[in-house]
Amino acid sequence: MLTYNDVYLAARRKLRTAGIAAHDLEARLIVARAAGKTREELLSSSRLYVTDVTVSRSVDEMIERRLKGEPVAYLVGEWEFYGIPLVVNDAVLIPRVDTELLAGEAISLMKRRGGQTRLLDLCAGSGCVGLAIAANTPSCRIVMIDDSEQVMAVCRSNMLRSGLSRSVTAIVADVLENPPALLGTFDAIVSNPPYIPTGDLPNLDPSVRDYEPLRALDGGPDGLYYIRAIATNWTSLLKPGGFLALECGAGQAGAVRGILEESGFGGVKTHSDTLGIERVVVGKLK
Repeated sequence: MLTYNDVYLAARRKLRTAGIAAHDLEARLIVARAAGKTREELLSSSRLYVTDVTVSRSVDEMIERRLKGEPVAYLVGEWEFYGIPLVVNDAVLIPRVDTELLAGEAISLMKRRGGQTRLLDLCAGSGCVGLAIAANTPSCRIVMIDDSEQVMAVCRSNMLRSGLSRSVTAIVADVLENPPALLGTFDAIVSNPPYIPTGDLPNLDPSVRDYEPLRALDGGPDGLYYIRAIATNWTSLLKPGGFLALECGAGQAGAVRGILEESGFGGVKTHSDTLGIERVVVGKLK
C-alpha cells in the first residue's frame, strides 16, 4: 500500500520528466486536491497510507490533463493572490503575480487618501484585485464589475470565501458601455483589462491560449481597446483628484500614458514589475 508521500513523489516524477518547471509545487497541489486536504494537512499525513483507492486514480487523471497543457490552477480549482486563496475556473483568468503590482499600488493610494474611500474595480474577473485591496484597506468600500454573470458567480464566491462581503459589491455591467446609473462616485478606479493585441493571441502559450478565456485577454487590434473605453466612459465617476490605475502589457505603457493625459489625467506615472516591464500606469484626475 502506498503512502501519501509515495503518491506525491510519483506525481512529481511524472511532472518533472515532462519538463514542468514547478513540478514540486504542482505535485503537492494535485495530490492535496485529490485527497481533499490542504497542503499543510498533506505534509503532516505524508507517512500515512492512502486507504481511499480513488485518490491515486484522481491524481493520475489530473496529471494526464496537466501533461496535455491544462493549467494546474484549473485542475485544483483555486489559486492564491496577495495571500488570499481564490476559487478559479475556466470562466476567469488565473491571477498572476504581475497583477499584485496593480493591487499594491491601489492599496498605497487608498491608504494615502485616508478616511472612508470608495474604489471601482473594472474587468474584475475572479475579484483578485478588489479583494486584495479590501483585505488591506478596511475603510475602503469596493464595487467590482465584469460583463458576465458566470464570471460574477466566481467573484461572489470569492467574496464569501474571503469574508469580505461587507466591504465589496459585485455588479454585472459592460465596461465598453456607459456606466450604470446610481453607481455614485469613487476615489479611484483600477482595472486589469484585456490588453493582448488580437493578432498576438495565436502566439500565446498553449496553456493560456487553449484554456483561459480569450474574452478576458483580447484587447482589440492594438491591445488598447478596453483601456480607451475605460478612460473615455468611466472617468466621469471619479471624484476630483481621483486616481485611475491600469495594468498593461509589455511596450504599451507609453501609449497608455498618452490615453490618460488626453482624458484629463495629470502626474501620470508608470510602475515596473519584477522583470522591469512597465506594467502599471497611474494618473490623477486634474
